[in-house]
Amino acid sequence: MSRDTTVAALTEHACVLIDYATGHTELRPASEASADLGATVVRLPVAALSWGTVEQSAVLPDPVSIPLRWRIGAVPVVLVTAAVWAAGPRRGRFSRLAQLACAGRDLRPATGGQAHYAVCAVRWAARMMPMRWACMEESTAAALLLTVARRRAEWRHGVAVDPVRLHAWIADPRGEPVEEPADTALYTPTYTPDGPGPARADRGVRP
Repeated sequence: MSRDTTVAALTEHACVLIDYATGHTELRPASEASADLGATVVRLPVAALSWGTVEQSAVLPDPVSIPLRWRIGAVPVVLVTAAVWAAGPRRGRFSRLAQLACAGRDLRPATGGQAHYAVCAVRWAARMMPMRWACMEESTAAALLLTVARRRAEWRHGVAVDPVRLHAWIADPRGEPVEEPADTALYTPTYTPDGPGPARADRGVRP
């Protein structure tokens, strides 16, 4: 694992090592030896036992109105994301998508409305994709759509425990997950456009 791109997510009982250069993930016992690898250490909060279950609303969400320009822009962006996913070695897919999601890191931050439109437009455009299309692909495409709109996407990849699981999503300017279920709050960000580690609360708004 590369020290510069590896995150050690420490829980009370385990250490999750994620190499963002290769996508390689390991689960190790929690110990100082696990963290002493030169990796960026992210300590996960203690979570209440849920036995892997969460409550879900039985009420269908209201239909989302998406401006036409966002729908039109989402179609080629979804295709580009799929092409990046398919191109090159299979073991490099995770890394390629993470780099694509962070491509607009130096742009002006997106507003909450823009992030909302990007996520919803990508979900609309990706409904017929004949490939694996999960949180990593969806959040990357939404981040790329915001980059095309000349805005920085607050892309997040993180870890939750009980059980240990990974997730990727888009956050709004306040750090709240956009168009995500309530249990997304259980995930601690381990990688953002600023690199390995949690989201930086002191990152100033770019002019």
